[in-house]
Amino acid sequence: MGRHGARHRGGLRARGAASLTGGCDDARAVGCLVLIFALISPRLALVATWLFTNLLGRAFDSWLVPVAGFILLPWTTLAYVWMWRSGSMVEGLEWFLVGLGFLADLAAHGRSARRD
Repeated sequence: MGRHGARHRGGLRARGAASLTGGCDDARAVGCLVLIFALISPRLALVATWLFTNLLGRAFDSWLVPVAGFILLPWTTLAYVWMWRSGSMVEGLEWFLVGLGFLADLAAHGRSARRD
């Protein structure tokens, strides 16, 4: 039973990893690149996401919402796009992470307002 359980758990991990990366190791590399850009600037990460993936097109029906998100709520937009990537829509715990992005945007706007 121990060996069967280990194989079963390993199989689940492999399928889960493949579904998150789209079955491609290049997707992991792009995700790491976007994460590095996000540490510098969420807007830079959105540009990298737009250039290297089709996630913005899959997550949004028009160009207006991503552009408004780029200008007004970049962390929220970035979190929404990458949480959309994990499935066909944002649901469950993924909304919590999008909410954290929104809080990061509010904090950034608050800091800039305090400086003025």
